[in-house]
Amino acid sequence: MNIEKLLVYPRVVRALTSLNQREFEQLVFPFEGEWIKAQRRSLTQRGTGRVRALGAGRKGQLPGIRHKLLFILMYFKLYPLQEVMGLLFGFNQWEANRWVHRLTPVLEKALGRRMELPARAPADLARVLAQCPGLEFVLDGVERPVRRPKDNERQKKNYSGKKKRHSVKNLIVTSQGRIKGLSRTAPGSVHDKKMADQTRWRWPKGGTLLQDTGFAGYAPPGIGVLMPRKKPKGRSLDAHWKAINRVISRLRVRVEHAISGVKRCHIVADIYRNFKAGFEDAVILSACGLHNFRVSCRSAA
Repeated sequence: MNIEKLLVYPRVVRALTSLNQREFEQLVFPFEGEWIKAQRRSLTQRGTGRVRALGAGRKGQLPGIRHKLLFILMYFKLYPLQEVMGLLFGFNQWEANRWVHRLTPVLEKALGRRMELPARAPADLARVLAQCPGLEFVLDGVERPVRRPKDNERQKKNYSGKKKRHSVKNLIVTSQGRIKGLSRTAPGSVHDKKMADQTRWRWPKGGTLLQDTGFAGYAPPGIGVLMPRKKPKGRSLDAHWKAINRVISRLRVRVEHAISGVKRCHIVADIYRNFKAGFEDAVILSACGLHNFRVSCRSAA
């Protein structure tokens, strides 16, 4: 593909990368910096010692930094088969797989350099949340479909009774449209409340946490919790509780907007097909970082 001609068309750039032209160019500089750092290692990608200087050898099918950034953003946004990615960029499936796993950490570090990645450790999240205006946060779970495992034990572990399919899930914390916290990836059978207890997140005192009924019983100390009231079995819900539920829903809808922003990347929306251990956790982190990056750029604009 002729990338210089492709980047001229705004709708094509957004359709392929989820970013507009200005956002793409703003991400080029930190991505290039992290790529150069990765190449300055004393060992090659295969773990052997370097014989030639950096830049020696034949030029690959992704010669420029914009080619590399376009490649990994296209993979995240469209999530095509790796055979298709190789066909588009001029190499085979094996090389496409190698570039995917080579460039994903670079994208993650570039977003981290821009301070767009959500916090994961309890101490980091507590520090980030304490700086949020209004101290109002929304907690929710994100499920992603995966292929049905062949192993019986993994089938049971990954089967989500809520979604009636095999999945993995994460918890996210949002504030002002940005994703502030992200839990580790867990099997789909784990309940939301159990995941929240296992994260051991610390919340700033005096804040307000909005959550759905899947977190019933989760009440961290020092923070107020707002949660919709369930309809009693065999009875109707009182009118004033219905009104309260509508108000809470209007506030909680912000987390749904954030989740839809993350799932612009089809790699976290479609059925997950990759095999590398831990890669499913890396892609959701980078997808959240891309959402925060878009929010930051468009708020500044």
